[in-house]
Amino acid sequence: MSDNLSQLSFENLVRRVRACTLCADALPHEPRPVIQIAESARILVVGQAPGRRVHETGLPFNDPSGDRLRQWMGITRDTFYDEQKLAILPMGFCYPGTGKSGDLPPRPECAPAWREALLDRLPDIGLTLVIGQYAHAWHLANSRKSVTANVRHWRDYWPEVLPMPHPSPRNNLWLRRNPWFEGEVVPELQDRVVRLLRPDLSTKSSGRSKDA
Repeated sequence: MSDNLSQLSFENLVRRVRACTLCADALPHEPRPVIQIAESARILVVGQAPGRRVHETGLPFNDPSGDRLRQWMGITRDTFYDEQKLAILPMGFCYPGTGKSGDLPPRPECAPAWREALLDRLPDIGLTLVIGQYAHAWHLANSRKSVTANVRHWRDYWPEVLPMPHPSPRNNLWLRRNPWFEGEVVPELQDRVVRLLRPDLSTKSSGRSKDA
């Protein structure tokens, strides 16, 4: 972007993002950036790019992937879609279309144009869920060659960041081959989510402070 996004108010920045047409010529449809964000958010969800259903409804993770992600996090739809608590910024904000083996990758123009400006407006994030290879490559220091390798080394980034596989039903085989993820990682994730979103309950139930 030619102008300095840091000079915009938060509301104007978000308005600019939602009106973005940067990739219009490369998309098979009208651009529809889909994000969820508020400066008070405590958790950030970083996915790949919206799918067709999300593009049609304008609601992020409004699909079976979202159902599984909410199950992993241990939260309801109401909590998930409370922008004051949870921000959702995929690597590409618009549905990129479908290729031979599924949805196309996020458009490469999106992240360099908007990502740093938006992340700078999220001062209270205590956990970033980094989902899939494109999110791993951007957000993980020393990102490894595969999603599986990054997820296996999740403790290298914990508790501020958690590399995750995609919750899509297309990943059922991966989950069957890697049962340790749901057995070992998901309980830790759910505990961390409680501590960030309901610190009063976490303190009472554990006897520890919310930052323990």
